[in-house]
Amino acid sequence: MRVFSGALPSLLLGLLLAGTPGAHGANPGLVARVTAKGLEYAAREGLLALQRELHRIRLPDFSGDFSIKHVGRGRYEFHSLDIHSCELLGSTLRPLPGQGLSLTISDSFIQVQGRWKARKAFLKLQGSFDLQVKGVAVSVDLLLGSDASGRPTATASSCSSHIRDVDVHVSGGLGWLLNLFHNQIESRFRDVLESEICKMVQKSVTSDLQPYLQTLPVTTEIDGFVGIDYSLTEAPRAAAQTLDVMFKGEVFNLNQHSPVAFLAPAMSLPEEYSRMVYFALSENVFNTASRVYHEAGHLNFSITDDMIPPDFQIRLTTKSFRALVPRIAKKYPNMNLELQGAVVSAPFLTFSPGNISLVPQMEIEGFVLLPDSLKESVFRLGVATNVSAVLRFNSSRLTGSLSAGRVQLELKESKVGVFNVALLEALINYYTLHTLYPNVNEKLAKGFPLPMLKRTQLYDLILQIHKDFLFLGANVQYMRV
Repeated sequence: MRVFSGALPSLLLGLLLAGTPGAHGANPGLVARVTAKGLEYAAREGLLALQRELHRIRLPDFSGDFSIKHVGRGRYEFHSLDIHSCELLGSTLRPLPGQGLSLTISDSFIQVQGRWKARKAFLKLQGSFDLQVKGVAVSVDLLLGSDASGRPTATASSCSSHIRDVDVHVSGGLGWLLNLFHNQIESRFRDVLESEICKMVQKSVTSDLQPYLQTLPVTTEIDGFVGIDYSLTEAPRAAAQTLDVMFKGEVFNLNQHSPVAFLAPAMSLPEEYSRMVYFALSENVFNTASRVYHEAGHLNFSITDDMIPPDFQIRLTTKSFRALVPRIAKKYPNMNLELQGAVVSAPFLTFSPGNISLVPQMEIEGFVLLPDSLKESVFRLGVATNVSAVLRFNSSRLTGSLSAGRVQLELKESKVGVFNVALLEALINYYTLHTLYPNVNEKLAKGFPLPMLKRTQLYDLILQIHKDFLFLGANVQYMRV
């Protein structure tokens, strides 16, 4: 009896693991909170999935001896037992504080059909039977944890089942003979079914649910350069009304997964329960990404003359710069220039209630391209700008976009004399508006996936900005196969 196979664990864990802390004791980068509403939905959908699974069950054959006055002793066997119909009327999935989850199925009905045969001496009889199983109740406690790789684990720590009433109708041959001791048969059926249910629950958790949990990717590639670590940092935390699942939530270089140099801030989740699931996404997730890109030089850029539109009045040549910097044209006649921009330190996002801020520290260095393919530095500029960020999320991914205010330049160092940087500001503002930010936003629009198991989608989305973290809320739709 595969009680928890197939679609049921997909739904259950898709809800639970849509979103937990780094090494044990560290603050997580991402927390997923499943509310009572989410657990109720999982129980309801799981009940439908279980009903479908029950029709595929083959119950074990069983046999026994009988003894009837004036007839004597004989032996009977019930075989080819199939679930003909079932109606599971109620289920409850609730947190089990300190352990995991408790699943209760109550007041259910199952109809079993099969064949029987009886033998006494050389006399052999056979026929069919119809079994009505009423008031089926099952209670299972699931202990949730995580293994060394950061993947989730589940074990059935306890299981009990109870059947209120079993009614057997035997037909064919001398079926009336078996009906004479139907109480004995019904009692035997009850014992077999109650034992078999919990046996199969244990087997299903081991062979179906646990392997399914292992499919949760602990790392997800964002692009060809970085990935995000979604390994669990500890066992999911069950409270009175919620289940919290914690993920490390660190972005890392795919070629070198080194530990981060700073810890994620603690997040105090709001008391919100109107959605099935909530995600608290620390600013640390974005800042580890910024650190990795910065260390690899992916936040740097360069501007050469061939990147400027032909009709733009300012050219990156010493001739064009003659009016702006007279000495540069005299010292380096008829040569091209190159501007190299670099972020001084990794720019970190700061979350405050209702607002996201980013203040990058940048510099631009100007080079003359010498005839022998060498470059000679001639000036260095400081860059000041305000950057605003907008974050969004859809049914499975978080996306965003950046927009910058006007860039202002300050001359930090010059080997060609002091000069006015106003014309350069116009060039840099044109480049950032038409090239730099469109390229960045194209990548941000692809976003990165939230840790969702397959066949689950989010809808009724909300997004709030709190101190140090984003708070995302959603209802869950399970997509049946």
